[in-house]
Amino acid sequence: MAYIEPAPIRDKSNPFESMMERFHIAAEKLGLSEEVYNVLKSPTKEVKVHLPITMDDGSKQVFKGYRVIHSNILGPSKGGVRFDLGVHTDEVKALAAWMTWKCAVVDIPYGGGKGGVKCDPRSLSAGEMERITRAYTVAMKDVIGPETDIPAPDMGTGPREMAWMMDEYSKMEGRTIHSVVTGKPVVLGGSLGREEATGRGVMVCAIKAMEKRSIDPASATCAVQGFGNVGSWAARLLVEKGVKVVAISDKSGAFYKADGIDIEAAIEYRNNNNGTIEGFSGAENIDPDSLLTLDVDVLVPAAMEDVIDANNAHDIKARMIVEGANGPVSANADKILQEKGIMVVPDILANAGGVTVSYFEWIQNRTGYGWTRERVNMRCERFLKSAFEKVFSATKEYDVSMRIAAYIIAVDKVAKTYMFRGGF
Repeated sequence: MAYIEPAPIRDKSNPFESMMERFHIAAEKLGLSEEVYNVLKSPTKEVKVHLPITMDDGSKQVFKGYRVIHSNILGPSKGGVRFDLGVHTDEVKALAAWMTWKCAVVDIPYGGGKGGVKCDPRSLSAGEMERITRAYTVAMKDVIGPETDIPAPDMGTGPREMAWMMDEYSKMEGRTIHSVVTGKPVVLGGSLGREEATGRGVMVCAIKAMEKRSIDPASATCAVQGFGNVGSWAARLLVEKGVKVVAISDKSGAFYKADGIDIEAAIEYRNNNNGTIEGFSGAENIDPDSLLTLDVDVLVPAAMEDVIDANNAHDIKARMIVEGANGPVSANADKILQEKGIMVVPDILANAGGVTVSYFEWIQNRTGYGWTRERVNMRCERFLKSAFEKVFSATKEYDVSMRIAAYIIAVDKVAKTYMFRGGF
């Protein structure tokens, strides 16, 4: 069955166009019809708002807010709210689509959504952050909801902001509604195990990938770019499995130690140093860009989009890349890495631990019954291991990379669900 040929990719480092190129390849492999192709490529809803906020000095500033619902075919849309100066429409659209594919890969009954506010959270006081968060919630009242679109934390936001969103939404509804957001503080209905969930998924996928490549974790080395929540938890959990983490980095700099960095010490230092590892004395300073090209078994890019592209892909020496961030490898780097024989465990699989445990949190809120940490962790690992095996099997069936295999599984699931539902 044929479908309309998409417009050529103009900028493969554009996150939305990177996503579209991978989607198009999967659609070709599956032979999607024109109807289904056009439905799945297009966001269901795009909302842009302007939020006039009174700042601490009494002045007014207007912040741009976004929410994109890519799909609600599998169920209510799910996705984070990002507070960052780099937030823009194409980024939010790409992240929303990635959430659709991510939920489908791990077999969660959610569609994909994403939101954000263009601001610098580091320059804002707690009061200003609260006013922006509450204003965003009010502006998105007709979009978000426990059965329609469920926000979660993302870059620049966390449990505190989710508590404010839940409270503001509950005020508008006149009753407490825990399940409108996930990633909340545990005391407000958040799930045990949620903080480390994304990093746990990265660890599970890294160990499974090592198993497929016959690498013993006890003799493996790893470099982690990005030492925020995802990167630090991935590093900590990989160390627990015997992996030696030799390099870490964040926005403030990068550090290397050949015989392994003391990750617990690095986390403690970061927590006591305004959230950065600047000045960490437990390893030697290195050029942040050089971390990506270290000769290690596992590279975990857990920071920003497009840190590996056509300019540096040829220099990557890692035997495998496990994507902790969303879109850290641009579309124009995929072929280069594949030709070099580097296994890339894609973001829509590797970092799906977060949305998996968000789903568990939503279930707990809906049933009014909390799970133990052990139950959460066990089920998270089970979901991720099952998804990994399905994706790995698809690489053999279709003779494609892990990334394209993950897209094939995800697109196929959403497309079949759309067809069974009969379209609109």
